Amino acid sequence: MTDIAELDLEHAGLRVTGHGLDAWIAEGRELLKLSGPLILTQLAQMAIGVTDTTMLARFSTTALAGAVLGNTLFYFCWILGSGPTAAVSPMIAQILGGDPTNTRDVRAAARMGFWSVVMIAAPLMVFLWCARPILILLGQSPELAEAASRFVVPLSFGLPFSLGYQVLRNYSTALSKPNASLIVVSFAVVFNGVLDYALIFGHFGAPRLGLMGSGTASACSFCFSFVTMLAVVRLTPKLHKYRIFVAALTPDWEKLKEIYVLGLPIGATMLFEAMLFFASNFIMGHLGKDVLAAHTVSLNIPSVTFMVPLGVAMAATVRVGLAAGANDREAVRRAGWSAIVVAAGFMLLCAAVLATWPYQIAALILPATPANRAALALAVTFLHVAAAFQLFDGVQVTAALSLRGLKDARAPMWIAGASYWLAGFPTCIALGFGLGMGGFGIWIGLAFGLFVAAILLCWRFWYLSR
Repeated sequence: MTDIAELDLEHAGLRVTGHGLDAWIAEGRELLKLSGPLILTQLAQMAIGVTDTTMLARFSTTALAGAVLGNTLFYFCWILGSGPTAAVSPMIAQILGGDPTNTRDVRAAARMGFWSVVMIAAPLMVFLWCARPILILLGQSPELAEAASRFVVPLSFGLPFSLGYQVLRNYSTALSKPNASLIVVSFAVVFNGVLDYALIFGHFGAPRLGLMGSGTASACSFCFSFVTMLAVVRLTPKLHKYRIFVAALTPDWEKLKEIYVLGLPIGATMLFEAMLFFASNFIMGHLGKDVLAAHTVSLNIPSVTFMVPLGVAMAATVRVGLAAGANDREAVRRAGWSAIVVAAGFMLLCAAVLATWPYQIAALILPATPANRAALALAVTFLHVAAAFQLFDGVQVTAALSLRGLKDARAPMWIAGASYWLAGFPTCIALGFGLGMGGFGIWIGLAFGLFVAAILLCWRFWYLSR
């Protein structure tokens, strides 16, 4: 007879216990309830980037190119800084999974998350202020390096606010209140769009600042998001009750150490994957403008579909963390594998769509004109490969963040490094240039890296949750 799942209403959220099919159904329900707002939040954040790109493209091509280079440097720094902030979610989830009334440790984990932001943001900002010489050293033209500097220097002042927002977002997610960040980002989309329009083009009485205006608008948007998130935390009883700013200057060295021990490998893991795709942009540039255009268009589409498994994976971190904190290994397995199955199912649907209508999808971004005929043909080829790696991409991120819920960060870091840089990147070079397959070979290399990561990360989760 099927056991009936017992549902324990905890301060941290709904933790599913029990056995059998009912427990799996209950876990799936809680996973979807938590991941839904997280998915919408990720899509809204993408909308901010699309707004910036669209407006700068209308300003000038030099401005757009400078922003792309500047954003690459900024994203590099953001990943390094966001690793420690990402540790806040699994730490709090495990604390509350073990003892839902443990206010002191929850407060300390959040407080040390803010300490990590203060400690790491300053050197990263100095790095961004040196954008011009760094880009020239990397072989970029002085004109583009100067344009990128005009964009990224004002943007750098938003970095600590962006990282502080991530601490608050991860704190609220760990407490199963993801709607808080969704509300904030929804307002931030509008705020950023209006400020971009004003400062880039000089509307509403504002000066016409172009690239500098876009960087300033984005920095102000980060500040707006942080301040608004503070207000939402203050006004939400479940979030305010932990009073995370009490004794804000009091250190908790054990929690701070854990923030970095867990967070730095998380940042390195994200960096390994991001740098592989950044490297593919530079490699494609050597194959001609049509190849690069097709590559850019084709990457944008999987980037959108990826937001859904990413939201599911972020929810999996909390669900697995709650179960791990309660030392309930069956619930750990149930939470992790439920998330992996949900992500895999969605990505299989996306794969079917991409494989069936690649031309129509590519033409939504790249107009079907005679000048774009070659690029569109390449984009169709690349999207067929993207359809093949949708499953691997969704599974690897969900497995990685499920492991994060177990506070397992070092092994996923090494797995990511090996998968992307010992398997994926050499395959890109071997197929793209060694065998003369060009962009198609490079995309196969990207897919192979994701495939290896998905297999190894799933094995790792199976091994730890046995």
